[in-house]
Amino acid sequence: MEPSTRLWLPPLALAGCVRGVMLRDTRGRALPAEQRDNYFPATPLVSLFWWAEGRSEWLATPGFSQPPAAPVHAPVLFAGPFTLPSHTRNPGEISAFKLLMLPDAFTALTGVALDRHVNQIHDALAVLPPDWQGWAAQMSAAPDDAARLTLLQDFLVPRWQALGTHRPGHRYAAWTEALAVRAATSAAGRSLRQLERRIKAWAGLPMRELRAVSRAESAFYAVAAAEGDGGVNWAEIAAGHDYADQSHLCRETRRLTGFSPEDLRRRIATEEAFWAYRLWRG
Repeated sequence: MEPSTRLWLPPLALAGCVRGVMLRDTRGRALPAEQRDNYFPATPLVSLFWWAEGRSEWLATPGFSQPPAAPVHAPVLFAGPFTLPSHTRNPGEISAFKLLMLPDAFTALTGVALDRHVNQIHDALAVLPPDWQGWAAQMSAAPDDAARLTLLQDFLVPRWQALGTHRPGHRYAAWTEALAVRAATSAAGRSLRQLERRIKAWAGLPMRELRAVSRAESAFYAVAAAEGDGGVNWAEIAAGHDYADQSHLCRETRRLTGFSPEDLRRRIATEEAFWAYRLWRG
């Protein structure tokens, strides 16, 4: 893992609320232009993004999410769930702090309906409620990442615990199944359409999309383990992780990441632009 790129995982008190924080600092690394690209997969997570230094340009790459109609320049950015991968580029050096939250937790804490924010990015201050706006401003003014992480916990832990919300595990599969169970057991009505509406209201995405991400994450970690054991058998990966066949694995991987499984595996191992993927492999 690059020493200037770190993944902070939340304490147990924030399990089921915060998935993690990605910290990226390229200052002093003198990265050439071709190493300042960034590739991110499709994700059901909600992001809050602070720039301590630098900025990012959203690239209009075929097969990837498209840039906003007008560039969004703000100290704090909000991104809803994304059904397509994203490709960005940093014109120069950056220092950035990206908070990733489970979508139903974000909705429960803020009251923000995510179905209107899928595949979109906004000035966070135009989306967040007043108390969150004040906290976001404090985060922007913090002197370093350590101070921001302290502010994050001091703000979120008491609010999350006050909800008394069920807290599933960190992996998408556990969270997805817990979400389905909660939708089936809350309020009146048990029809499939009612359950889907409830899940989409909480998470912004339908259950089929959430299950696709769960499969992809499970396969992602299986590939990492297989590499350590001497090689990747894509047919076995597909069969063992809820894909209909290897072709199904290839189609979904390309849709969620922009690349075939083998091309993605190779690029993660060799290209700077895939730093976000390497973070989650540990």
